Amino acid sequence: MEPRIIVRSEHPISRRDIDPNVLKVLYRLAAGGHVAYLVGGSVRDLMLGRRPKDFDVATSAHPQQVRDLFRNSRLIGRRFRLVHVFFGPKNIEVATFRRQSEEVGAEGDPLIRADNTFGTPEEDAFRRDFTVNSLFYDPQTFNVIDYAGGAGDLRARLIRTIGAPELRMREDPVRMMRAVRFAAKLGFEIEPGTRAAIEAHRADLAKSSVPRIVEETYRTLGQPAAARAAALMEELGLLEVLIPFLSRHLRRHPGQLSDAPMLRNLAALGAMLDGGGAADHALVLAAMTLEVARNPSAAGRDFDLLAELRARGFARGDTERMRLLHDAFENLAVPSRRTRRLMRRPYFAVAREFFEAIAPGYGIDHTAFARFLQDPDGFVARAAHDQPAAPSNGSPSARRRKRRRRGGRMRRHVGSAASDGGATPARAAPDDAGADARRDAPGESLPPPGAPRSEPRD
Repeated sequence: MEPRIIVRSEHPISRRDIDPNVLKVLYRLAAGGHVAYLVGGSVRDLMLGRRPKDFDVATSAHPQQVRDLFRNSRLIGRRFRLVHVFFGPKNIEVATFRRQSEEVGAEGDPLIRADNTFGTPEEDAFRRDFTVNSLFYDPQTFNVIDYAGGAGDLRARLIRTIGAPELRMREDPVRMMRAVRFAAKLGFEIEPGTRAAIEAHRADLAKSSVPRIVEETYRTLGQPAAARAAALMEELGLLEVLIPFLSRHLRRHPGQLSDAPMLRNLAALGAMLDGGGAADHALVLAAMTLEVARNPSAAGRDFDLLAELRARGFARGDTERMRLLHDAFENLAVPSRRTRRLMRRPYFAVAREFFEAIAPGYGIDHTAFARFLQDPDGFVARAAHDQPAAPSNGSPSARRRKRRRRGGRMRRHVGSAASDGGATPARAAPDDAGADARRDAPGESLPPPGAPRSEPRD
């Protein structure tokens, strides 16, 4: 099949927009007699006038041939060998053109279990998931090469599978989530046939590996368009398959889906991430589950949020850090003595940013927290002074509180022992800060929201 060639005058890609180190890799491969193209999401983003997060290269050179050309490289992968070429802290991924596996599962199940056969550029284009991700850029001729009609779908702002939608979704059910992620990220619509295939085969997500599902969930809901992605997941039935208690929570909301507190919180998270970077996993979990954590009875009498998330493959470290952010949110909403201890925690900066982003949606007064930050001791003292005094009704509980304030029996006992010449027993003051530190210990250090994370490529 002959591809459509889009010449330089018909597309917006300029070499000035491509990382110079990526160009070095492309030119050295070409000088070695190999075909080498810029591929995938980077070409898609450049065609849309967006700045790519990373650049991937595909070539006719086999992995060992690439390794021989670049001393600053290493081979990675077991099932399918790739080469990472290093330039300081950055690396450029170089893959050999490959084609669709011809293996068929038991009883005709099309689920891909092997995908490691080298192929041609055309075969490589047609094994990709969506047309908008199948474009190649040739740095030698400055042309964009379009085998699958991706340029037309970019203009139409559509996410469309390459080939029969139902077959492509059954081959790799995680493509359903990728379709949602790209549609939300780019502001595109999902083409009707692709959308129908997702709705028909959403249950096949259970066949995918749990780590892939969890990672794709983080990538889908950890982006500036997180709220739209979550709404699409619910509309297509994916959320019901992946995280049923969140789907039930959204269905109970009486108004428009976009007005649900969970989506409002994800929109606030998206605004935090709008400057770029990837969200920490704990931030994503905290935003999508805060409303459930604040109203646990709505999810069921015996509902355990942490247990539910761990049962679905979310790591213990991520869920524990999520819990710390939830606890900090409630603590910052009503500043107190405990808030002063929280300010010494290593995750306080992230907790504060999370609180300041989410709190307006709950009508929480920002000025109280701002006054607390200016004068923590004075704020706590004024808050204690402003509380109404408890009625002195002579009850046993009132007498016990009064006795504790002036030292109670222990002080009288100690005084009598001292007067008798006895040794005064030493009592250690309770170390609240130490107790809090022990409670907060699991995974308490959180990176800032914009910190880079090592992620799979588009």
